[in-house]
Amino acid sequence: MTELAAIRRAAVLAPHPDDEVLGCGGTMARLAAAGSEVHVVIATRGRPPCYPDAYMERVMGEARAAHAMLRVHQTHHLDLPAAALDTLPAAEINARLGDCLDAIAPDTLFVPFVGDVHLDHQIVFTSAMVWARPRHAGAPARVLAYETLSETNWYAPGVTPGFQPNLFVDISDHLDQKIDAFAAFESQAKPFPDERSPEAIRALATLRGATVYCAAAEAFVAIREIWRGR
Repeated sequence: MTELAAIRRAAVLAPHPDDEVLGCGGTMARLAAAGSEVHVVIATRGRPPCYPDAYMERVMGEARAAHAMLRVHQTHHLDLPAAALDTLPAAEINARLGDCLDAIAPDTLFVPFVGDVHLDHQIVFTSAMVWARPRHAGAPARVLAYETLSETNWYAPGVTPGFQPNLFVDISDHLDQKIDAFAAFESQAKPFPDERSPEAIRALATLRGATVYCAAAEAFVAIREIWRGR
């Protein structure tokens, strides 16, 4: 596998605000600290009456604060309907996401896992894979799927795709940064033992780290990596 230093411009796809921090906030912070350009693409935005405008403004403000802590280069909003991506034609989602990723031109794509319980996550994964098809030299050299607490492990592994990581990123120096960034999402954070709690985030990072003998890590499924010639 390519070293992290090979990643110069990364795009992290978040079906909803906070998925990106839960899934790979530590990796985002580590990449930014190393000089890589990190973009976040938030696919959806909640709409009334389920999600009042005032609430969504609060959540988007929390995302801005969290991304500032992680030194995100730019946040992009597709503003597709949250919890309703299945009501849109796939071609529309593919086009909106594709136009955004064309403009970013990432060498590395971080995507939600296809086996997440939330249908929005599954649809964003599929749309991302449509864009990432290696049909030209500008296709991303790496596609990595991250795990999201309260989504990735709540479906039915064994019946549905199970998250079996084969790539780990040491975030020992950036775990506190990740937890602080998630804490910025005051509307989303929950008290322990809820999975969306600082304690659960730290526990998962500790477990993933111990798997590969480091203090803290984030785990990914490496979907594709291309070693291009010169």
